Amino acid sequence: MKKCLMLLVAFVCFSFVNAQTKIEKLTSKKLNETRDIQLYIPEGYSEDRVYPIIVVLDAHYLFESVVANTRYYSYWDEMPECIVVGVNQYEKEDREKDVAFADASGLPEEKGAKFFEFIGMELIPFVEKNYNTANFKMIIGHDLTANFANYYLFKEVPLFDAYINLSPYFAPKMEERIVKRLEEFETKKFYYLATAEEDTKKAAKRIRSLNEQLSALKNENIFYYYDDFTEANHNSLAVQAIPRAMSQIFSMYRPISVKEYKEKIVTLKTSPYLYLTDKYQTIKDLFGFEKRVSVNDFMAIYSAVRKTDNIEDLKLLAKLGKKEYPDTALFHFFMGEYHEKEGKPKKALRMYQNGFSMNSIDFITKDLMLDKADKLKQDFGW
Repeated sequence: MKKCLMLLVAFVCFSFVNAQTKIEKLTSKKLNETRDIQLYIPEGYSEDRVYPIIVVLDAHYLFESVVANTRYYSYWDEMPECIVVGVNQYEKEDREKDVAFADASGLPEEKGAKFFEFIGMELIPFVEKNYNTANFKMIIGHDLTANFANYYLFKEVPLFDAYINLSPYFAPKMEERIVKRLEEFETKKFYYLATAEEDTKKAAKRIRSLNEQLSALKNENIFYYYDDFTEANHNSLAVQAIPRAMSQIFSMYRPISVKEYKEKIVTLKTSPYLYLTDKYQTIKDLFGFEKRVSVNDFMAIYSAVRKTDNIEDLKLLAKLGKKEYPDTALFHFFMGEYHEKEGKPKKALRMYQNGFSMNSIDFITKDLMLDKADKLKQDFGW
């Protein structure tokens, strides 16, 4: 009975995962062949939203890990929901042909040059044609395919905004080219590099040398991250590096943490409200879409505003609350407190009374609005 139950649970889990992903047969004119493409579409996909694209090379063994981390982080609102598209590269010989480069120049040749065009001119357009996509795109590769992903950096207008390099096997001259290109960028780019204690010695040596050069970069448009994992080898580092890379690349997207509040917001000499709007403008600039201001962030900024004498921030916060959460009492609570602080209790009373009919949000409940109104009545003998 126990064995049957375990099999049932495994079947249900397998069915659930596969319900969110599918295999597409994509016919390529560039490659003159049909390729297996794995596709993950977020469970809550909506035509009213846009979604960043994550391209996974070596998808036959990396895809599930990328999808699992994408689902996990987006569930906690620590990264946006994304469309993940993976290119399966089952056979070693076929994989090597996909990413082939010339030994002399270190640049794609033969099928590698065609595969380069397949990604940019067929795979990405296929996703963009069928789904609502954001401008932000990421690519992930391992050893040979990680090296290949870097070729997109060298286009005049790079196809990708974020590059996750899992123990890359660099082509000749690649490190020099990467450093030079990252020095030049006038637009925001994310670059992640990983090796491990038990990584292939030749690869690790080159990766660590590149890290020394990239760590010295002074280009403010480049967000560079590096990990050198202990107790990991060339293959196992991938499962550690993927969540690390995603966490760091999307760090700006995350809700305000206790650490951010204490270290950046409480110590501000400028407006906490301005910090909030700057944060969300940066998210829009980096990822290509507007994110709804989280309730967590409203409350963090409200807490910081209460520590200052700038009551205008309360008014601005109230107006933003009305825009983001119009069916809730957020606007009425903030405006009620604003009117109290500016010495207009009757206006404050009306706000609290009107807020009583709105939906609760976080700690702002109907009971709280009623208590605030009752206290004003008692204080002023109304």
